[in-house]
Amino acid sequence: MCIAFRVIFPRRQALRRCVFVTLTVDFIPQLAIRIVGLISRKFAWRRMSETIKHHPAAQLRVASKWIGGIVALSLIGVLVSRAQVSKQPQPLKAPSQQSSQISPNTLPPIQLDDDDALHHLNQVISWYRRSTTGIQSVGMPSDAIYQDNTRSLGAQVVRLAFQSAKAETTLIKAQEKASGATQASGETTQQQNLAQMQEKTSSRIDQLQSQIESLNVQITKTPGARRPNLVSQRDALQSQLELQKALLDAIQKMASFVETNGEIAGGLEGSVNQLGRSIPEVLGSSSSASSSASPQKTAVTPTPAKPSLANSGGLISEAMTLYDYMSAVHQIDDVIKATDYTRDVADHLRAPLRDALRATIQQSQQLANQPPATDPQQLLAERQDFQELTERFKQLSSVLLPLSEEIVVLNDSKTNFDEWRNSIARESKYVLRSVLVRVFGIALALGLILFLSEIWRRITFRYIGDTRRRRQFLVLRRVVIGFLIVIVLTLGFVSEFSSLATFAGFITAGIAVGLQALLLSVAAYFFIIGRYGIRVGDRISVAGVTGDVVDIGLVRLYLMELAGTGLDFYPTGRIVVFSNAVFFQSGTPLFKQIPGTEYAWHEVVVMIAPDGNHKAAQEKLMAVVNAVYSQYREEIERQHAAIERRVDIQVELPRPEARLQFADAGLELLVRYPVEIRRATDIDDEMTRKVLELIETDAALKAAVSGTPKIRTAVKG
Repeated sequence: MCIAFRVIFPRRQALRRCVFVTLTVDFIPQLAIRIVGLISRKFAWRRMSETIKHHPAAQLRVASKWIGGIVALSLIGVLVSRAQVSKQPQPLKAPSQQSSQISPNTLPPIQLDDDDALHHLNQVISWYRRSTTGIQSVGMPSDAIYQDNTRSLGAQVVRLAFQSAKAETTLIKAQEKASGATQASGETTQQQNLAQMQEKTSSRIDQLQSQIESLNVQITKTPGARRPNLVSQRDALQSQLELQKALLDAIQKMASFVETNGEIAGGLEGSVNQLGRSIPEVLGSSSSASSSASPQKTAVTPTPAKPSLANSGGLISEAMTLYDYMSAVHQIDDVIKATDYTRDVADHLRAPLRDALRATIQQSQQLANQPPATDPQQLLAERQDFQELTERFKQLSSVLLPLSEEIVVLNDSKTNFDEWRNSIARESKYVLRSVLVRVFGIALALGLILFLSEIWRRITFRYIGDTRRRRQFLVLRRVVIGFLIVIVLTLGFVSEFSSLATFAGFITAGIAVGLQALLLSVAAYFFIIGRYGIRVGDRISVAGVTGDVVDIGLVRLYLMELAGTGLDFYPTGRIVVFSNAVFFQSGTPLFKQIPGTEYAWHEVVVMIAPDGNHKAAQEKLMAVVNAVYSQYREEIERQHAAIERRVDIQVELPRPEARLQFADAGLELLVRYPVEIRRATDIDDEMTRKVLELIETDAALKAAVSGTPKIRTAVKG
């Protein structure tokens, strides 16, 4: 045909006429057929039915005209179609065979597993619980921001997961229905019955509302004589509408109650609903809230931030803060691992759906790339194929989109956790540095104190020769060094001195009441080691016990017990322990030597006969005592010189003295003389021998005395 047009007309005119004739012969009849079918099915019949329904008597004539027009158009379309079919060449049947190869029944089934979907939901819920409650705040200002982001992103992940699960449930049902594998349920559940009733009631309400709107339009256009009838009809329909609305409200309340507390549905849908009820803070009271993936603010009570102790200055508080930071970092690391695992689970669930979506897109592209069909049956088959692919694409995308969004939100959550961890790790480095500096400072201070203690000890041993004074300086060294160590440790470990002062006040009061005797012993210790106190080696008498001081402790005094007469003492082999507080008791006197002295007073007593010469006896007895005293006179004089240096009073030089005194038995002559305490027994023994020897050899002295001479101590105790 186009060749003929080239011969008759010029080139451009021939091309235009060829195209026009081709469109007229091939395309316009098919377009006319489609227009006729569309008008007859979707527009003409609907308009005619509405006309007959709402205008039963007045519009019959118009309906008859519509019917006649439709019949005429149908006849024209049939004639044109027959003419076109008779002109079509036979090879055009090949596209029909290609189109028949792709049909809804040839779509590959999607391999979906209910267990994978439930495992995904369980993992998401577990991750949400762990991420929102498994990380404790460390008191940093940024913790509130990260916690709020964690709750928001976690709730969004949960909602997207349930939205995907709901869509997957719908997809599984549609696939089972298409393959005919749906099992007979026997009886519908209560929830399904309520859903059907709700749908019917809603449909009835829409129908009544449309009728009422139509009557309202008629009332405005109808004359007044016929208007009351229409108003009555509208009122009746309005009453029915109110009744249906009340019924719908009751059905909705019952459906909501049954969905929350009613029977448990079986299969994947029932399991999804049960899991949805386990997190009402995200999905609300009904699991249907999971169908919406828009982020919503969940009413979660914010965790109160723990006050930070990192800047309080105490080593203990800084160590506790560092431990809290390290614990928080460990918790965040665990949550990050759980986030990665949750993302892997979601990606594993998305893999088969993504493959099915790609296959669907490829099938649609193959179908679109086929040559255009001209046969109505081929066009209808292609339309059905595209509708089936579109439905499959919608179902798959309704499952894949929430899963993909969930993976994106999980990545955002991981980024949030990484930033949170980095902020805490960065702060923990500063706290660790502060702890190390403080520990180094405390160690340096303690080392300096111990160095000073060693210097003090060496100076004491080098320049102080007196044992008693040396001991006092060493004790003072222990007290001072201990006090300095306590101060350093207190400044290093304690941060709040105001609370420390209050605490110390209560502690001091408790110690004063509970450790009264101990504190009294400690206080007595400082009196014992004073200028006129006691030193190791002193012989003292306290509470009726005489002994030599063995050791002087901070709270106790140790004596080596001595027994015997006033002239001869010997160790008993026992140690007597006294509390230092005994010296503060009024009924317990203490007897000790003057500091620096080691002598006591003894006396020789002789009874003078009534006719004896007491003067001659006194001279001879003094001569014997002086002879014995001369053996240790230098030691006594040295001790006396020490007394004069220590005390501020005048003390006479100790020497033998004679005294006469009346006694019950007569005139008594006594000679008092000093003796060294450590040699008192030997001196008294020597004195006794000399006096007896004098009495036996001197007849005049023997006649002047009566009885046996005695030696006794001048001081009792």
